[in-house]
Amino acid sequence: MFFTYLRRELRRRRKAAFVVASGLALGIALVIVVTSVSAGMNAAQDKVLQSLYGLGTDMTVTKAQTPPGENGQPSRPRFQFDAKGEGDANADAEQSHDIVMPQGFQTLDAATVGKVSGQDGVAQAVGGLSLQVMKVNGQFKRGEFRGAKGTGGGRGGSGGAGGGQGGTVEGGGANFDVNSFSVYGADVAHPALGPLTTSKITSGRGFQTGEADTAVAVVDSAYATQNKLAVDSTLTIKNTPFKVIGIATADSGDATANVYVPLKQAQTLAEAADKITTVYVQAKDSQAIGSVKQAIQKNVPDTTVTTSADLADTVSGSLSTASSLASTVGTWLSYAVLAAAFLVAGLLTSSAVSRRVREFGTLKALGWKSGRVTRQVAGEALVNGLIGGVLGIGVGLAAAYAITAISPSLTAQLAGGGGRGAGGPGGGGGRMFGAARHTAGKAVDVALTAPVSLATIGLAVALAVAGGLVAGGFGGWRASRLRPADALRRVE
Repeated sequence: MFFTYLRRELRRRRKAAFVVASGLALGIALVIVVTSVSAGMNAAQDKVLQSLYGLGTDMTVTKAQTPPGENGQPSRPRFQFDAKGEGDANADAEQSHDIVMPQGFQTLDAATVGKVSGQDGVAQAVGGLSLQVMKVNGQFKRGEFRGAKGTGGGRGGSGGAGGGQGGTVEGGGANFDVNSFSVYGADVAHPALGPLTTSKITSGRGFQTGEADTAVAVVDSAYATQNKLAVDSTLTIKNTPFKVIGIATADSGDATANVYVPLKQAQTLAEAADKITTVYVQAKDSQAIGSVKQAIQKNVPDTTVTTSADLADTVSGSLSTASSLASTVGTWLSYAVLAAAFLVAGLLTSSAVSRRVREFGTLKALGWKSGRVTRQVAGEALVNGLIGGVLGIGVGLAAAYAITAISPSLTAQLAGGGGRGAGGPGGGGGRMFGAARHTAGKAVDVALTAPVSLATIGLAVALAVAGGLVAGGFGGWRASRLRPADALRRVE
């Protein structure tokens, strides 16, 4: 009887049912779109962050850079060249000098990795050394002295012996080229953690475990193209020839460094034995990152622990703006529309009950209890809500699919990018997460997607049921207050 009456009433009042279901569908579809876009924003932001510090990295441990001139830190890089005498056959020969220094952070003892690994909740910790190389090469050219006209080639004349007073020195000078690039020292024994994991080897191979003492290098593809480097070519750093064994291409954005070498080789180049600049940490449980951070800060003093959540606060650009809109304006707008849809559904159901006063009065006169009338009205409203939920899910999925298909492009940029600050290259990179990058100031373009999860579908179904119950509650309360005698006196 219940379902028969329910089917008859819904068929008889198709327009009213469609209006109620459409209002609920609009609110549910908007919630699905906002939820899926927010998930897409988070995925895009994670993609940007992974391009900086490496897959699987939950936090980094660093030490702030000492201001130049303090604690024996040099105020600026210095280059030294051999002086060539006039009689030296190599006086005009080309000279070259490399200066290699840690970039972005003050160095830490390599033992810090073990201290961090011993903290509760840490699954793995790996050290890395970020360096900046400044290569200066060129030559000095001696000038030639030419006497003034009429001095007799430097003898006699007004200038006296030698004729030097009326002559000039012509030619000579110096012509030097300065080239700067970044080098990252990777722990070849732990290749699954650190910035190099954000790049894919597109030519050659990566490091092998036994190459800690070998002068080999993996070069970023953009730097390799610029400097015409290929697999098996040689790259010289500080008079040490490194064999290029692989070319790596960053998954997104810019690479962490131009050149990657084994950690021990990087320490030798910088004359920083057993030193690192960054510890990359992976937590056992992503939900415990906060407690792991507190433990490291407490037990490993004089260090700075930065998590991906900390770095996310520095992301700017259209990605940040869109994320803010989706999480604030979009969320509140969806709530407002959903509340309005619930209210309209309830009012329409209540209005429908008022138009069916004689019907419900007759049913009560025939023996229907108030509870049965209430359940009948609530059942009709619940079915309307489920229909609205199906429509809302369909519209929401279509909108999310359209956003993903179009894939609008968003830009993201890290505040404090550039990796250069006072005191030379790498001086200002301390604000960046992981190894400081000299190219980090460039914007990273990411495509926006709108993934719809099963949780989102479940939320839509719950909202549909809730909308039906709210509408049914309004109508059922109104129907339960009807008296048969009053209802039968009303003429439609």
